[in-house]
Amino acid sequence: MKKYILTPILALLFIGCTTGDDVNLDQHANYNTTQESLLTYAQKELSDYMNTPNVNENNFRLTMQYWQETIYVNESNYDFTNRNVSNNVWTDNYVNVLKNLDQAEKIINEYVPTPAEQSTWPGKKKNQLAIVDIMKAYTYQVLVDTYGDIPYTQALNIDLYPLPKYDKASDIYSSLISKLSTDINNLSGSSGTFGNGDIFYNGDISKWKKFGNSLLLKLGIALADVNPALAQSTVNQAISGGVMTSSSDNCQFAYLAASPNQNPIFQETESRDDFIAGKTLVDYMNTTMDNRIAKYYTDVDGVYIGQVIGAPGEFSEFSNAGDFAYTATTPGLIMTYTEVAFYLAEAAARWGIGGAPATLYNSAVTSSFADWGLASDAAAYIAAHPYNAANWKKSIGEQAWVAMYNQSVTSWNFYRRLDYPQLVAPATAIPNAGGRVPVRLQYPAAEATTNGTNYAAASAAIGGDKLTTKIFWDVN
Repeated sequence: MKKYILTPILALLFIGCTTGDDVNLDQHANYNTTQESLLTYAQKELSDYMNTPNVNENNFRLTMQYWQETIYVNESNYDFTNRNVSNNVWTDNYVNVLKNLDQAEKIINEYVPTPAEQSTWPGKKKNQLAIVDIMKAYTYQVLVDTYGDIPYTQALNIDLYPLPKYDKASDIYSSLISKLSTDINNLSGSSGTFGNGDIFYNGDISKWKKFGNSLLLKLGIALADVNPALAQSTVNQAISGGVMTSSSDNCQFAYLAASPNQNPIFQETESRDDFIAGKTLVDYMNTTMDNRIAKYYTDVDGVYIGQVIGAPGEFSEFSNAGDFAYTATTPGLIMTYTEVAFYLAEAAARWGIGGAPATLYNSAVTSSFADWGLASDAAAYIAAHPYNAANWKKSIGEQAWVAMYNQSVTSWNFYRRLDYPQLVAPATAIPNAGGRVPVRLQYPAAEATTNGTNYAAASAAIGGDKLTTKIFWDVN
């Protein structure tokens, strides 16, 4: 498919709603569309958010100390309020992704098949609803892992709930696991799907099953320290159901060479020199003699140099992002086999599930090298940096951090759950960070002003709307 839907089909933003006439609806707009175009749009918006380095939206390459800003270093120092970052993250996911998926679901449920479709529509409908719901589950997990308690049961019905309540994050997780299990079971390879409207997998149900089970694995692993019983049962279910087994199973968005369908990393780097390498990762990779550094960054006269986190720096004096960031067609990553391989290694280390931890660790690291065309270098690197059963969190945590270089939102989860690598906040960080790397984003300012009662209740429930308030599963 070479043509994408790039303008918002539906933008029913529930934050800022008022009683009476709905100010968020354009009464002159035509919202009639197809579920296929809505899915395409939602997939692109999800990929754009997960992959963009735009400082107004996704700053996790900075938070995870992969990159550093050149001139304006507010976000490197955790000042996310200056650009209303939380408002944008909230809107990206609730409006651009979830609301469009919700509208697609409504269209599917309301569709009346033609006589010729009577026999095939029930199966196709079931597949379409399952795929939409799997994408919803992924997006809701991203939001929970970013904020904690969030609107869920009332989130998308602005007619009934213009000011939605916030659900308990742990309850949302339980609901997502239950729904996802049903969705996976509902998928049938003998029925139709979205066809070319599905950019992720082009309607391949076998791939969607693997993605669904891999997402189930991710949900289970996240609960490891707070609900080990549910965590283990979920992980076992995911593995037995069949998770990703190679990079061919990656869930990713295929960007195009022409604007406006280019990778958002390329769109942020092609004409601006805003980012340079972060010293923390560069020094680590130099010390470990990691050949992936040549793919991650450019060299400066044969050496790789990263700037101190939180400090500005001249673009020409430090390493910059590698070629992938300057390539318009670099795929947008949603979930990868490498990510899944690290979850499997962690499950084995924690509970002895799925195989030998060292073997699975080796597979995860090898997969990362292969992602960058360096599979032949993996064995030597692993020999120099073998799995350490005595401190498996360090082994898996640090290697996942390196491997998730181009999946910074995911990397943040590994860091918070395993407490490795041991990142240090810059001395110049804003006081609200409490001298630490943030473990959540604060709720949007718009929520405090327009949904104040529910915002206040949620803030109190999680222990305060702070950058230092841990997500419910982050208990160590």
